[in-house]
Amino acid sequence: MSEHDVLKKNRNFYIGVGGTVLEGLLSGSLFMLLYSVMQFLWSGQFDMNRVLVLTCVIAVVFLLRILIYSYGYTKAQIGGAEVSKNTRLFMGDHLKRIPLSRFTQGQTGDYINTITSDVNNYEKILTHKIGDMAKSFALSLMLIIFVMTIYVPAGIILLIADLLLIPGLWPSFRMVRKYGKEKNDICAENVSSIVEYVSGIQTFRAYGVGGLKNKTVINAMREFCRISFVYESKVLPIGAVFGILSWLSCPLVILLAYAPWVAGTLNTVDYLLICMLPLFCAKLANSIFVDLTSYKNLMISKNKILSVMNEPEETGSMEPLHTATHEITFDNVDFAYVPGEPVLKHATFTVPDQKLTAIIGDSGSGKSTILNLIAKYYEATGGTISIGGKPINHVAAERVLEQVSMVDQDIFLFDDTIRDNIRHARPNATDTEIEAACREANCDSFIRKMEKGYDTPTGENGNLLSGGERQRISIARAILKNSPILLLDEATASLDIENELAVKQAIANLLKEKKTVVMIAHTLSIVKNADQILVMGDGRIAESGTHEELLAKGGKYAAMWNAEQKISA
Repeated sequence: MSEHDVLKKNRNFYIGVGGTVLEGLLSGSLFMLLYSVMQFLWSGQFDMNRVLVLTCVIAVVFLLRILIYSYGYTKAQIGGAEVSKNTRLFMGDHLKRIPLSRFTQGQTGDYINTITSDVNNYEKILTHKIGDMAKSFALSLMLIIFVMTIYVPAGIILLIADLLLIPGLWPSFRMVRKYGKEKNDICAENVSSIVEYVSGIQTFRAYGVGGLKNKTVINAMREFCRISFVYESKVLPIGAVFGILSWLSCPLVILLAYAPWVAGTLNTVDYLLICMLPLFCAKLANSIFVDLTSYKNLMISKNKILSVMNEPEETGSMEPLHTATHEITFDNVDFAYVPGEPVLKHATFTVPDQKLTAIIGDSGSGKSTILNLIAKYYEATGGTISIGGKPINHVAAERVLEQVSMVDQDIFLFDDTIRDNIRHARPNATDTEIEAACREANCDSFIRKMEKGYDTPTGENGNLLSGGERQRISIARAILKNSPILLLDEATASLDIENELAVKQAIANLLKEKKTVVMIAHTLSIVKNADQILVMGDGRIAESGTHEELLAKGGKYAAMWNAEQKISA
């Protein structure tokens, strides 16, 4: 199903619009009934039989309006909700195939805003705006034709008043195009700032920068207030001018019809009616102006939805990545998060199969970037990355990640039980296998001490567990997945001594199996027994070798080792 098919209006939508228009025309027919009543009264032919007949007709029309409106409104809501459901499902499926590098903080806020607020806005178009506009157009046309049958010049004035919509909407649409998109973009930035604020609220409070001191969120909200005011201040005056001009049709019709009424060529009943109808027509014209302006603004949301739907998906092969060995080779690999600011420059090295390779270096030297490229969170901008001799440049990230287990500093846990959080690593795993993985990860004991054991909720993003507990659960997931490649990104950073020892033991258990391991560590004592140590410097591999070989070279590694020994002494 294409994006246009997903947004396509369905049968329920058209039934809803038809019901709304029909209900509007029935409401307009009441003016004709009123005209008949006025004629009978003026002619003196009104009697009880006519009263009963007209009362019954009005009651039937009123009942029909209720039934048709209820049915049409319900169908419109069902039709709009169906489109929203299909749109969100399509976008959710599409987001799974968008390159992972797109999910930066700003882009994530944009996605959240689109899949929630923008989809809601598009649903509002289908369930309310189109039906209301169609009803107002049909009713206006009906009343104009009715007035023309009574007195043509009055009908022409009402038609001209409605045609003023065309020049009135042109500047209004320009303002919507100019400021509406900016408002939508600022709203997305607001969402990003709020998501970041809520996610980091504990840290903000710990450092005393919560509340008003969080300038990023406050500025984002202030900017949203500003653009909202600017948007309204630009659009409202246009609507006000149009409103004044359309309401001028009322005195014009009264004045124009006055002379023929005095002359006797227009009877009193006709004169009274055509003096009343411009009031209703002017109100309809203003409603159409507001609805069309709102429709144009809401269509920005549809365009945002389409822009997300049209984002390029990963083009890599979905064929399973089968290799006899799992060594990892970087051949002249270049990468930059920001164009013109390279992080890796012609990086060339090989991680041996079923060996432990450690990467060390200064902060910002590109250590974590290497892991991100191996896992295909990002795509290299130059060079070739291979696993088991097969280049992965044109392999889908999902296929590569099937071969990889990762343990990061920042652990993400679902708001679920401990057992199910671990089971995500291998959905078909038995409870026995999960518990065995937890024993290896050094977390079985603390889990069993909890009141609900493995069925204990972790809270949103694991906030009911300590950092060390979250880390060990992450290691349990890696053990359960049992992938041939293991990536460890400073897994023991930011932990207290007790938790660090527990995590180190868990990692030692994880490394019992023969795997191709790439480890980033902040202390050299952890990596000194690695089969290979890579020393990063200025986006390149400055040195490589074993602990003894690097000490013998007397280079950067030796200097870092000596400095660490002095600190620990």
